[in-house]
Amino acid sequence: MPWIAITIETDCQHAEALADALLEQGALSASIEDADAGTPAETPQFGEPGSVTTPGWTRSRVVALLEEAADPDILLTICAPLAGLATLPTYTSEVIAEQNWVQLTQAQFEPIQVSDRLWIVPSWHEAPDPEAIVLVLDPGMAFGTGSHPTTRLCLEWLERSVTPNVSLLDYGCGSGILAIAAARLGAGNVLGVDIDPQAVSAAADNAERNQVSARFEDSTKDILGQFDIVVANILSNPLKALAPAICSHVRPGGKLALSGILAEQAEELIEAYAPYLALSVADTRDGWVCLAGTKDSA
Repeated sequence: MPWIAITIETDCQHAEALADALLEQGALSASIEDADAGTPAETPQFGEPGSVTTPGWTRSRVVALLEEAADPDILLTICAPLAGLATLPTYTSEVIAEQNWVQLTQAQFEPIQVSDRLWIVPSWHEAPDPEAIVLVLDPGMAFGTGSHPTTRLCLEWLERSVTPNVSLLDYGCGSGILAIAAARLGAGNVLGVDIDPQAVSAAADNAERNQVSARFEDSTKDILGQFDIVVANILSNPLKALAPAICSHVRPGGKLALSGILAEQAEELIEAYAPYLALSVADTRDGWVCLAGTKDSA
C-alpha cells in the first residue's frame, strides 16, 4: 500500500501546533525540520550554546505521512485553523511506494572506506578488508555514521594525528564515532561528551560493540583535566560560544580540530579562537572545512 508524504513550510510559532493537528486528524506521522538545514542559516537546537531560546526554527518544515486515500487539501483546511494559521499553507506532496523498509534502510548504508586502513562498516555487512581498522557502526539516534563530509574530515585528521597512548576529548561526541576511531587508532585515555543523553547512551553502546575503552559523559557536567587532542564536530554557533571552554581542555602543545563548519564560516571561527589557539584550514570536502591547530607550549 502506498502512502502520501506532504511537506509544508511554516514558522516556529505554528510548526508544532500544525504537526499536532495533522496527527489528531489522522496523519500517520509528522515531523518538524529546519528548512535551512545544511545552509549558513541552519540554526542549532537542543540547548546548544548559541542556539535560539524559542524551540523550533524560524523557517520550519513540517513533513507528514498520510494514508493513500487522504486528501491533503481537505486535511489542511481542517488543520490550518487548529494550528492558528490565518491562511492555508502551501505544500508539496509525493507518493511513497510500499517497500521493505528495513532492507531499504540497510541498502542506503554501505561500508565506507575512510583511508587505506580505516573502514566504517554497518553491522549487517562483512568488513571488505579484514586486515583494516574497522569501526562497526549502525545509523541510529545520534549524529555520526561517517557519511557526512565533516565526520570524514575529522576521521582523516585523527588518522594523521593520533599516536599511541595520547589522551583525547571528543566534544559533542554524537554516536561516539570519533572517540571510538581514536581508541582504535591507539589513543589511551579517551573521553566523549555530549549534551544529549541519548547520544551519550548510543556512544557507550557503540564503544562496547567495537570493544574499545572509552568513557562517555554529559557535557553539562564538569570536564576535568586537559588532553593531548581535542576534537569537536558540531555547528559553527556552538563552536564560537564554546571557544574558551574547548581550548581550556587542550594541554600546552596539544592539538585541536574543529569541523561542522561551512567554508564561508572558516574565517569567523579562526578569529573566534585566535585569543586561545591559532587555527588554519587543515582540509576541505564538499563545501565543509576542518580547522586545526596546536596550542602554544607553556
